Amino acid sequence: MIGLDTNILVRYLTQDGQSPLATDIIEFRLSEGNPGFISIVAMVETVWVLDRAYGLADDEIAAALQRMLQADTLVVEYEQEVFTATMALKEGSGSFADALIGALGARAGCARTLTFDRTALRLPGFELP
Repeated sequence: MIGLDTNILVRYLTQDGQSPLATDIIEFRLSEGNPGFISIVAMVETVWVLDRAYGLADDEIAAALQRMLQADTLVVEYEQEVFTATMALKEGSGSFADALIGALGARAGCARTLTFDRTALRLPGFELP
C-alpha cells in the first residue's frame, strides 16, 4: 500500500498543471494488490482545497469523493463514515467536515455531538449544549 497526500489527490481530481504525474500514479502505478491509501486527514484536506481553492460546488466535490470511494485501487480510511459525510454534502444537509465529525463520533459510540454551529445542527446526532 502507498499513502497518498492531499496534493496528489487534488491534482488528479482537478487535472491542473501537475496532473499528468498524479494521473500516472493513480491510474497506472496503483493496483488492487498495491492500492493507494487515503487517510481521513487527506480526505478532509482534499474537500477543503476543492471548495476553497478551486471553488467547486458541493455536488461536484461529492461526485469526486464518490469516484474515490468506488475505486478498487484506493483504500479510504473510515470509508463508511466518509461515505456518510459525502451523502450529507451531496444532499446539502451539512458540511463534509461536520458530517464526518458526527459519523466518526457515532462510530466511537457517542450518543450525540455537541456544537454551537447552527448549520451542523441540521445533521443527525448534533445538539446544542
